[in-house]
Amino acid sequence: MESEVSVWYLISNAGLLVQLVMLLLVLASMVSWALIFQRLQVFKKARKAQLEFEERFWSGMDLGQLYRDVSANPTPYSGLESVFRAGFKEFSRLRQQSRDADAVMDGSQRAMRVAFSREQERLEMHLPFLATVGSTSPYVGLFGTVWGIMNSFRGLAQVQQATLATVAPGISEALIATAMGLFAAIPAVIAYNRFAARSDALLKNYETFAEEFSSILHRRVHSSEQASGA
Repeated sequence: MESEVSVWYLISNAGLLVQLVMLLLVLASMVSWALIFQRLQVFKKARKAQLEFEERFWSGMDLGQLYRDVSANPTPYSGLESVFRAGFKEFSRLRQQSRDADAVMDGSQRAMRVAFSREQERLEMHLPFLATVGSTSPYVGLFGTVWGIMNSFRGLAQVQQATLATVAPGISEALIATAMGLFAAIPAVIAYNRFAARSDALLKNYETFAEEFSSILHRRVHSSEQASGA
């Protein structure tokens, strides 16, 4: 009797459509957990790389030497480093081609904005999938539950005397779909909110660094312009 009311027994005896709904939810949950662990590593490495690059950048090291070092040995997942490389590369190139300080700064800032957008895409990768799983899984599970209960009541119509023993298994197997939907949705929603907050924090740091770096380049290009004018 105990085996007859086990979860596995109810799943194996559920209708075909309900089983397909359960399989879809299990697959969505497995993919979500894989993405959660992958995103955890990405944000951990991005945060570590940010702190390491900030320490090197503000240590007083020559920017040209720093650019050569990070270009020769780039750090994976380092958004600040990518913004710095893009800005300094464009700054150096434009300074050799033009004496217009404003044109040099506009080009450098544009290059940093492009690098910033790429880093934003990298940090927010797969987050829409987690949001989709979190928002749709309960409804998919509810659909399986409603369909299973419909089949249970349709089967009861053929029975002269309905008892709890005949009603309970059908409703139980239908409710498993809702439970699976919640099981898939809850971790996905928590992970999405957490990763979205981490992404926003990192992107704000990247944006602040880009503004500070622009100020440094602005002082450099205008000081050299004044020196050449004198």
